[in-house]
Amino acid sequence: MSTFSNSDVASLPDNQALRNLIAASIATAPHQRITFAEYMDLVLYHPEQGYYATGAVNIGSGGDFFTSPHLGRDFGELLSEQFAEMWDILGRPTPFTLVEMGAGQGLVAADILRYLCRQHPDCFDALEYIIIEKAAGLIAQQQQFFQRLRLPIKDNSQLLPLRWCSLEEIPENSIIGCCFSNELVDAFPVHQVVIEGGQLREIYVTTSDATDDEINFVEIIDTLSTPRIKEYFDFVGIDLLSGAYPDGYRTEVNLAALDWIESVAKRLRRGFLLTIDYGYSATRYYQLSRDRGTLQCYYRHRFHDNPYVYIGHQDITAHVDFTALERQGELCGLRKVGFTQQGLFLMALGLGDRISALSSPNNTRTQAIANRQEVMTIMQRREALHQLMNPMGLGGFGVLIQSKGLTAQEEQRMPKGLNIPPMP
Repeated sequence: MSTFSNSDVASLPDNQALRNLIAASIATAPHQRITFAEYMDLVLYHPEQGYYATGAVNIGSGGDFFTSPHLGRDFGELLSEQFAEMWDILGRPTPFTLVEMGAGQGLVAADILRYLCRQHPDCFDALEYIIIEKAAGLIAQQQQFFQRLRLPIKDNSQLLPLRWCSLEEIPENSIIGCCFSNELVDAFPVHQVVIEGGQLREIYVTTSDATDDEINFVEIIDTLSTPRIKEYFDFVGIDLLSGAYPDGYRTEVNLAALDWIESVAKRLRRGFLLTIDYGYSATRYYQLSRDRGTLQCYYRHRFHDNPYVYIGHQDITAHVDFTALERQGELCGLRKVGFTQQGLFLMALGLGDRISALSSPNNTRTQAIANRQEVMTIMQRREALHQLMNPMGLGGFGVLIQSKGLTAQEEQRMPKGLNIPPMP
């Protein structure tokens, strides 16, 4: 991942229609300004012109960013092992509902459906798979992708146990299974705050007073838009006004993540919530050294920190405060089962065994020379597996598992992914 120079940024494309829509929203807002969270929501999720809605989002090796499932089927297959065990922990219910929130291009869902069908057919027969996706452009990509999906079953005319809906369309207290997400919460709109004059203030977005026809966005600082922001820091145990944090200290507050946890918890009757994302505990998130926050913008695997350029053609993210997810979950009836790193989680589910299998005597150098293409494939897969566990990259992502409605006996069974594996 590389950074942009100022000349790079100036040459990149922009969605003028979206820029005009944001300007119109600012013009009609009180005081002719909107919070950064409102701005980020429009940029990413406007139903017609947002980054995720238009199909401009480009995920994968040649896109703006890539995620774990782009490294091959192993990520989804190892998740499937965890889901099959969760089904067993819950007493093998029918239906067993998997709710994937933010499914990207549908790769994880496809890998899970194929693997459960092949390796855990009883679980697959009980399965109901729901995709929650806000962006119309991504839903269209996913549905087109699944039209071509074939499962390893004799009757390929069998309908996939798969449907799309919004979270609000799922009845409360109805899900028995697992709700899960991979790199979803980091894309929720965040409020940006800054310490100014020893006070906590908020960053707003407005239009500049430029005389030409070009619309430019600028930041202004004023009082907090909602008392929830101050309450948030009390909630996670961080005192930004203790005197330890200097003027100019800037960071983010993800109130949308709290609302999301509450909404998911209301719909879960019995089962688990699995959240995978990059982030920190609150004490690490709000370190003194992290004085510019964690907001990043991504375009073709390069990043910078200016969210006001090439609007509609870049992703904007902020790291996740896992302390907030845990504490909000507790308020909403979710019990923290455990928190670990993705690398350890996947190792406990069998990632190490897959790496060892690629180094078995069947893959000796002598045999490899006879089939160089096969060797290259093995080496590429081995590299992909190591990326999944690299603690400085994807392997360092956080994995939080929470539960609701489990019996005392069910709570005694620790999900396999939380069992620390022996080092290879």
